This record gives sequence, C-alpha cells and structure tokens, in this order.
Amino acid sequence: MLQTIDVRGQQLDYRRVIPRAEFDVEHAVEVVAPICRAVAERGEDALAEFAERFDHVVPPSFRVPPEQLARCADELDPAVRAAFEESIRRRRAVAEAEREPGVVRVEIAPGAVVEQKCIAVGRVGLYVPGGLAPLASSVLMNVVPAQVAGVGSLAVASPPQAEFGGLPHPSILGMCHLLGVDEVYAVGGAQAIAMFAHGVEGLCAPVDMVTGPGNIYVVAAKRLLRGVIGIDSEAGPTEIAVLADDSADPAFVAADLLSQAEHDPLAGSVLVTDSPQLARAVDAELTRQASLTKHAERVHTALSGRQSAVILVDDIAQGLAVVDAYAAEHLEIQTRDAYSVAQRVRNAGAIFVGPYSPVPLGDYSAGSTHVLPTAGAARHSSGLNVKSFTKAVHIIDYSAEGLAELADTIETFAAAEDLPGHGAAIAIRRGNAR
Repeated sequence: MLQTIDVRGQQLDYRRVIPRAEFDVEHAVEVVAPICRAVAERGEDALAEFAERFDHVVPPSFRVPPEQLARCADELDPAVRAAFEESIRRRRAVAEAEREPGVVRVEIAPGAVVEQKCIAVGRVGLYVPGGLAPLASSVLMNVVPAQVAGVGSLAVASPPQAEFGGLPHPSILGMCHLLGVDEVYAVGGAQAIAMFAHGVEGLCAPVDMVTGPGNIYVVAAKRLLRGVIGIDSEAGPTEIAVLADDSADPAFVAADLLSQAEHDPLAGSVLVTDSPQLARAVDAELTRQASLTKHAERVHTALSGRQSAVILVDDIAQGLAVVDAYAAEHLEIQTRDAYSVAQRVRNAGAIFVGPYSPVPLGDYSAGSTHVLPTAGAARHSSGLNVKSFTKAVHIIDYSAEGLAELADTIETFAAAEDLPGHGAAIAIRRGNAR
C-alpha cells in the first residue's frame, strides 16, 4: 500500500526525498481575498451569503446563545463528558507548568535596570474546523493555553451544520461550555477569519490574534490577514512519521499510520526503518486494518498517495537524519531504547516515545498540545502553548547616573552608524548637546 523509497547507502538532501501532499496556499489566497473584503465591507450580510453558499445553511443567529451551549453540555453522553473533563484537566496541568514568570528583572549596573514582562494577548479568536470530523479536541487545545496565559477575551468560531439547525456540532458547543467560553459563533471558513480580523458591527469585536487549524481556505485567509491579526501558524495536512527498528510491533505501527490517514485524504503517513522485514509486515497490517476501518476509502487514498511512504535506511543514525529533515508534525519513536533515541531528535512538532505513546494519546488526553507545526515548519516553530498567547515586552528603567555611565558608548555607536541624532538624544541629557 505504501510506496517504498530506499535511501540506504546514500547521502542525499532528505527534504527532497520524502514527498508531501501538494498544498497551494497562494492559489487559495486569490480565492479567499474577495470573501475577506466582503466581510469587512458588508458584515453580517456577507456572512449570511457565504453560509448559504459554502455551508448550505444560514444559522438563526451567528452568535450561539449561551443557553444552547449549556444545553449541549448537559446532553453530552456521560462517558464523553468525563473524557472531555479529564482531557481538559491534563492539558491544563501541563499548561500551568508552561507558564513563564511574569517579570524577569536584570540590574546591569547601579541605576541600570531592564525588565522583561510577559503580557497576554488581549483578545483571541479560536477557529475550530467542522469538516470531516467534529474536533471538540481542538477547542480544548486552543482554549486551555489561552486561558492559562491570561487572555482576557476569547471567542470561538466553527462552521454551521445543516443537520444541527445551523449550529456547530453539539460536542463542540458542549466543550465550549465546559471550558467557560460563552462567545461562540456559527461561522466557518475564510469568512470566520475575516470576521475575527475586521470585526462585524453589532456582532463580533475584532481580535488581536487568531489560532486553530482549518482547511486550505482558512489557512489562506490567515496568510492574507496576517499583520491585521497575529496568527499561530499556517497548518497544512496532518502528518505522522514513525522511526522504527525490528523491535517494533508491526500491528502497532500500522495502526498509528492509519490513525493519521483517517483525518484527510491528503494526510501523510511515513515509516522510516532499517528493517525491510518490519516494512513488509507493516504493509501487510495496513492492508488488513484498512479493510476493517470505517473510513476505508479516505484511509486508502491517504496511504497510497505521494505523501505517504516507507523510507528504508541503513541504521537508526541515518533514520534520525531523515526524520530531522522531514520535521514531522507527529514523530513516533518505536525502537530499542526509544527515550534515548528521542533525545537525539532535533525537528518534530511532538515526539511520542515507545510503543505505548501513540499519536492519538496526544490528540486527546496526554496533556500535551495537538496544535502542531506541519509541512516541515517544526524546523523553526513550536506547537501551540501558553507562550503562543503572550508577548515579551522589555521595560527599560535607567537613572541619570546609569545613563551617564554609558553615554560615551552610545554616542560612539551612533556616530559609527552615522546617526548623529541618536547621539544628540544622549548628549542633551548630560548637558553636552551639540
């Protein structure tokens, strides 16, 4: 089912070796630009037009009434509610540990103090996709770190669903209520991002930042409006890489590759191994397990696509070079001494260690974030966490004496850059203006 790419005995640019799904955001930007302009100019009228066109239902109210949120929470299956609450508890516990000290103070010299203060973003819009699955987990993964960071105003948007009378999926609404979020909008796609960025008079105040995953049009709208708002990332199709040796259980590996494939026909599932025997066994397991899964057609499309493959390597050292070049959103290590191998990884959104830390654990209840960099962005970016919702601001507090001690240095530096006005701003303070 998976294509095989053999890099044994070769030194290559591994970024070019492992293919990814095509994801043309630039073309999508051209599509969403008029949508975003229309929302900015026509507000709710534009939201209604696009709800009818794209979601095939216009909600009775774009803002979901708080009593509807409470009703959805009350109507959750008790086991589902317990699962939601435990996942919230674990994510909040990890988020509390992520929080940085509020102020860091450095006294460089007498009368020379610099502080760094972490300030939460004032208002954040959180997007939760509807799409192929009702991702209530995305609500908690966005809301919890924002709350722990101290964001004062949170709004959630998720597409209206015709089968639920124009409201988002009930589990998404129930999760919002459990998290104490009462500003929820039945708005999807690029128009939701535009609503957050520009605001809609009488409905939704503009936000400072938008986070959360979505389809290519959501990603394109975030790219287009970046600068008007801050964004977390441009998330592409989900992906998993598994680095495994012959000690791995092929049934486990296959199940994990399949679990990501059921997200999206463009999802990437990559096995990197030095064991051809394991590769064959995993492929056989994929064929068996895929035939039994609910979303067999979607899974088969993803696993047989150009973005999924088995990469054969000489040894784990070469395997580490391959996975570092790939920089997967999710990376599983299923090898001997997996924890030590994991410590050698440089690039991954999140690392799952050993046979009993599969990616779905992180998707829901591990306590870690599941909003992770895709498309190789793990080489330079982190997953969504408490720090994502804060700004570091330096506060410079020098006395006259503190500045006087440094004045010659600053004036010399300013002269070297041919910026005499900079030097004059220092000189005037010690009575030497020129």
